[in-house]
Amino acid sequence: MNSVHSIEAMALEARRASEQIAPCGSEQKNRALLAAADKIGQNRLALQEANEQDLRSARAQGLPSAFLDRLTLSDKVITQMCRSLEEVAALPDPVGEVVRMWRRPNGLWVGKMRIPLGVIGMIYEARPNVTVEAAALCVKSGNAVLLRGGSEALHSNRALVELLEASLREAGLPPKAVQLVDTPDRAAVLEMLRQEAYIDLIIPRGGEGLIRFVAENSRIPVIKHYKGVCHVFVDEGADPEMAVRICLNAKTQRPGVCNALETLLVHRAEADSLLPRIVSALRDQGVEIRGCPETLARVPDAKPAAEEDWGAEYLDLILAVKIVSGLDEAIEHIRRYGSLHTEAIVTRDYARAQRFLREVNSSTVLVNASTRFSDGYEFGLGAEIGISTTKIHAFGPMGLEELTTTKYIVYGSGQIRQ
Repeated sequence: MNSVHSIEAMALEARRASEQIAPCGSEQKNRALLAAADKIGQNRLALQEANEQDLRSARAQGLPSAFLDRLTLSDKVITQMCRSLEEVAALPDPVGEVVRMWRRPNGLWVGKMRIPLGVIGMIYEARPNVTVEAAALCVKSGNAVLLRGGSEALHSNRALVELLEASLREAGLPPKAVQLVDTPDRAAVLEMLRQEAYIDLIIPRGGEGLIRFVAENSRIPVIKHYKGVCHVFVDEGADPEMAVRICLNAKTQRPGVCNALETLLVHRAEADSLLPRIVSALRDQGVEIRGCPETLARVPDAKPAAEEDWGAEYLDLILAVKIVSGLDEAIEHIRRYGSLHTEAIVTRDYARAQRFLREVNSSTVLVNASTRFSDGYEFGLGAEIGISTTKIHAFGPMGLEELTTTKYIVYGSGQIRQ
């Protein structure tokens, strides 16, 4: 187990590993990722045994079912982790890409080249799949990563990182490019946040309390994602079957995640006909409705929505519902109560769809699709290290490119400045 006093040493090792892995070629990095996919697949039972230790402890603590769902290394989750490693390996390597070149009047060629950020500090809660996704993206983008997962996933994360380190070693990459801070002591997090000499970026991934704690205590730049208050606006004239299907999927397919639907906005013209159909389908899946006065008039056994419901991230089978006069009111509601995460419109009207895309400035905006697609894997990024609702540096699901920055490169032929 790491001691708090060893965090600085780990950060220094990560810095040295980042300097070693940054110039490595794509083939070597891909070899490590594919080896990790093989090892995780071959050690499925051992991983699930380690995960069961974490699950037993979580059940004994009475942690909620949504938490247990995120903690569980099911066959499906393990298969998905392996697939993510393979997909990240198959993606183009951003490191060294020259994104633009332009010629100056004096003959200089000026350009921008992608380079790794350096050392990433990941602080996250009980989702062991994040361990693999973060490691895969950091390795492929030439970064080192310090992983501090939740204490509830300690045995799972130890088993996973052991396999990842072995894969790096076999590929000739520095094994210290992926390290686990495996002490449950919260002081270790504070110590990580003080390592501005060695860590370049902190990415917290978890509940709002964790994000605020990290943002308030870090000396290092932080990519923030406080919560996911995601909206679907059902427009006048929306396709009824599509609206029901999208709302049902967005709310119930996996309610305990940040891209699940939390507030449904329905055009008043659809309140009498379409809203009852949507509510009926949601209730069949056990969803509790909390509605505005107009919603209560049409769904009389719904609970009245309080002011705090409009900004709530329930992460549960609870949905706030509001009837709005049209697109203007829907956009205004999202601006007031949203969290810049994900919003969707269900509409047949092209002009209103385009206006929704232009004027709703959340990190992901969808037309006629479920909010559940706001995900790095679904967007073709192979995986994601997090979803940023901070507009500086990255916005939305963060993949390989978001783990790089650019430097200027200049080609001359003897020019000097006059």
